[in-house]
Amino acid sequence: MSQIASDAANVVIDRTARYPEAPPRPTEEYRDATAKRANRTSTNSVETTRTALGRTLQLHRFSTPMEKGVSLERALEIANLTPMERNPETLTLDQATGRTLFDDLSSLVDDPRFDNSAMDGWAVREADCQETGAVLRIVGTSQAGSAEAPLVREGEACSIMTGAPIPDGADAIVMVEDSTTHDGTVTINGPARPGFIRKRGENLSQGDRPLKSGNILTPSAISLAATMGHDIVSVVRQPSIAVIGVGDELTPPGEPLSENSIYESNTFGISSLVEKMGGIPRRYELIRDSIDDLRQALDEAAESCDAIITSGGVSMGEWDIVRQIMEQEGDIRFWRIMMRPGGPPLFGSWKGKPLFGLPGNPVSSHVVFTVLVAPWMSNSMGSEKSNGPGLANRVRVTMQEPLKGAPGKLCMRRISIKQEGDNLVASTSTHQGSGNIHSMVAHNGLSLLPPDASCEKGDTIDALWLF
Repeated sequence: MSQIASDAANVVIDRTARYPEAPPRPTEEYRDATAKRANRTSTNSVETTRTALGRTLQLHRFSTPMEKGVSLERALEIANLTPMERNPETLTLDQATGRTLFDDLSSLVDDPRFDNSAMDGWAVREADCQETGAVLRIVGTSQAGSAEAPLVREGEACSIMTGAPIPDGADAIVMVEDSTTHDGTVTINGPARPGFIRKRGENLSQGDRPLKSGNILTPSAISLAATMGHDIVSVVRQPSIAVIGVGDELTPPGEPLSENSIYESNTFGISSLVEKMGGIPRRYELIRDSIDDLRQALDEAAESCDAIITSGGVSMGEWDIVRQIMEQEGDIRFWRIMMRPGGPPLFGSWKGKPLFGLPGNPVSSHVVFTVLVAPWMSNSMGSEKSNGPGLANRVRVTMQEPLKGAPGKLCMRRISIKQEGDNLVASTSTHQGSGNIHSMVAHNGLSLLPPDASCEKGDTIDALWLF
């Protein structure tokens, strides 16, 4: 997923650093702004918010420069400098599917542990089977799991099962279908094959480390871990991530709507994305437009969770309280990304815990999570870039219709991707508004149009094929 950012390309970076060095005292401009915020009265929550200037300065408001209007690539670089804490936990193999290995896993045994047969048939001496029709005396059977196998001498053959040890003296296998038996002998009607003997350690030697820290424990990896002799594994503990929705207009699903309210959906979608990425979402009750309530929720989240994701309140409006409280009391590393949809997000930390402020529009929050939060989570958990958890694959698609780009911004329009012959083709089927979450259901991909670039019917473009 990190390639999404690095290849998204040519996005203009407009970095605005605020106070690279902390001023010795608050500026008059800052005093005026703080005074205005401190006296703001919310008509919806009927409360007065008082911001303590001393508290703000104590939290080092100006200690870190904030970058504004960054590329997606730069946003991911900045976020990756503040990863979640990575901790181990021990699980049985039955519990570990889909988890990320914390440490390299070494093999406790050779694999195979001994020379064994890849086929049911006869263990023979290749020199005895140079001519079709050779007749050999049967001296016994070697079975998988048997304690001993008979010795094979000149002119002899031993019946052998798949996985059974190769008897001493034998150096080849004749498949059972290439033979006939009669009265204690076997007639060889096909070739004796040395290559049908699996040699000890040809897959793994004791001490080899085929499973590395950061590998995802797929079903095949679980089987390999068991083959190597492990019944328990050390995996990365699933991060606990707070999900906090903000807005007076929001009503939880299932409750009556007022005339000007809407059902809140973002925290449910974001929580589902967190879970899909291997995290444990902690969805908080909705926060009305109250800085005091938001502060309390953020404090609780910083105390109990590994990271925080907010939804809404990050744009430029008077009631965008996530941005306001982060400016006054948090530590913002960047605000706004040169992408569409999803331009207003911010990233920083609250009391030492990473915080992503996602836009309130549902499409924007899903897109920003997919291209920014998801690869950051994968990186934080130490996952390998090639096989870590993710939400999309980068592909090339041929557009079946024109697609409009965005001036100065990476443009990610919703598209439907399908296979036609040897090629992937894409089209659109709903309108592209960032408030239309149905467009994320009706489509399975996102365009990756570079800034200032559109495409025509028949053009081949980069895209993300969503899982």
